[in-house]
Amino acid sequence: MVTLTRIYTRGGDAGQTSLGRGERVFKHDPRVEAYGTTDEANSVIGLARNAIARAASDDSRVAEADAMLGRIQNDLFDLGADLCTPEGQAKRGEGALRIVPSQVERLEREIDAMNAELTPLKSFILPGGSEASAWLHLARTVARRAERRMTRLAAEETINPEAIKYINRLSDHLFVLARRLNDNGASDVLWVPGGAR
Repeated sequence: MVTLTRIYTRGGDAGQTSLGRGERVFKHDPRVEAYGTTDEANSVIGLARNAIARAASDDSRVAEADAMLGRIQNDLFDLGADLCTPEGQAKRGEGALRIVPSQVERLEREIDAMNAELTPLKSFILPGGSEASAWLHLARTVARRAERRMTRLAAEETINPEAIKYINRLSDHLFVLARRLNDNGASDVLWVPGGAR
């Protein structure tokens, strides 16, 4: 368990931060960029959960969505821990927390279950509809940016392949969940190609 008794340490005042094993790197290091972007996605999901809570109804989809997003927020902290500890370099006597296949598989099961209730898409959709859906679309785009940061890091260093699978599935999950919270797609905002000409 983490115990924080002091929030500021002054350790980053020179533009560096510590990775999971204590190694100091610059705050613009590709590894820090990757886990920092997963933290951004987590924050946007928090906003989506607030919107869901404000729109609370008797619809079982609302409670189910909040529960899924709560698990995802915890997973994103796991993902950050995974990314901040280079492969094979956990602290002495400790195993590094890594994303595991069951986390990816859970996202896939949830995507399949939600998607089964949606009308197939016949157009691309614009981010919007309900407030919660709009936040989920933003979270999806941040997750895609995190994925780009992670694949850039993976081109230079070894990272857990399950981590990349997880972030890839997550953006799909957030897309499908956004549609689900738009009345199972009935309130989706459809793209009209050339419609603003």
